[in-house]
Amino acid sequence: MDTLTRMRAFIEVVEAEGFSAAARKIGRSKALLSKYVRELEDELGALLLNRTTRQFSLTEAGHTYYRRASEIVREIDSLADNVRDSSGDVRGRIKLSASRTFADAPIGQSLIDFAKEHPDIVLEIRLDDRFVDLVEEGFDLAIRITRLESSSLIARRLAPFGLRLCASPDIVERHGMPERPQDLAGKPCVVDTNGRWLSNWPFLGEGNQITTVSVSGPIEVNSPIVARAAAVSGLGWAILPDFIAQPDIEAGRLVPALDNRLPDGAGIFAVYPHRRYLPAKVRVFVDFMAQWFRKYSAG
Repeated sequence: MDTLTRMRAFIEVVEAEGFSAAARKIGRSKALLSKYVRELEDELGALLLNRTTRQFSLTEAGHTYYRRASEIVREIDSLADNVRDSSGDVRGRIKLSASRTFADAPIGQSLIDFAKEHPDIVLEIRLDDRFVDLVEEGFDLAIRITRLESSSLIARRLAPFGLRLCASPDIVERHGMPERPQDLAGKPCVVDTNGRWLSNWPFLGEGNQITTVSVSGPIEVNSPIVARAAAVSGLGWAILPDFIAQPDIEAGRLVPALDNRLPDGAGIFAVYPHRRYLPAKVRVFVDFMAQWFRKYSAG
């Protein structure tokens, strides 16, 4: 049995957080995976996993080996993908991180459309509102909605996005339209605690400097999808990503305000680790997403 096979077995067990889950995922027996990991430990002369009857944990050597082994296996797979790409054969598995906000919004359809168009690529989607460590956690790439900070990651901008301040027509009738950001301090607001600003909402002041207004209201929730529903239901004003608010604005369920005072919402990015060989499957995915968003924006 070669070292690479044992290495892959160890990585699968770590990423699945257990032998049973890894066995189900890759269609191998739990006993076989356990045998591969034991053989790997024997070969290295080091214990990689602390095992108990119910759980396991990585040893210090296991953490070190996992990080380096993951990089090596990804490089090998990337090289193979590039060779296949030259022959027109693009297949494999993409491990993708995306936020629940992205997946639940209409633009989440882009992931379904990719899977339909590329049946030879398995798209493994992990939804999480935190920023995962792509290298440490073994992801091929992530879709992030953010102002992208400088990092060692490579990013491709798929689309811009903006922010909209919205409320239901009923709220506007009862409380009036805000003519300036400070007016919101006395009006009911829906606070999305998943955003970086929490209840201190950002607006553009003189010289395009950011100023904040402290708001409050009857509901605070860590989801822009639920915040949208609360705004539509008449619970107050909400700041929402434009791709979430726009359908309700067009249907008249939400009324926008102060558009010229809201800061730029940055963009939607495909982010992936810097590698010598970018896997063909990842390049195909990113190209598809960029094209999908161009059509979405145009249509």
